[in-house]
Amino acid sequence: MPSTQTSTPVAIPAVSPRLLATAAGVTGVMLLLAYLVAFDQGGLSQSGMYLHELMHDGRHLLGVPCH
Repeated sequence: MPSTQTSTPVAIPAVSPRLLATAAGVTGVMLLLAYLVAFDQGGLSQSGMYLHELMHDGRHLLGVPCH
């Protein structure tokens, strides 16, 4: 028996490349910030522990051990 149901096309919204680039950029900045606050122990700064000292209070506020 042939089916009497008709299928309707589903519209899939297109995501613009500009939106994808913006989302990727924001995600990258947030990941870099999370790394700097939580894990950097002076490895990125070439002249000492400037980033570590800058993010030190943020580490303790978030409960991340740093020493």
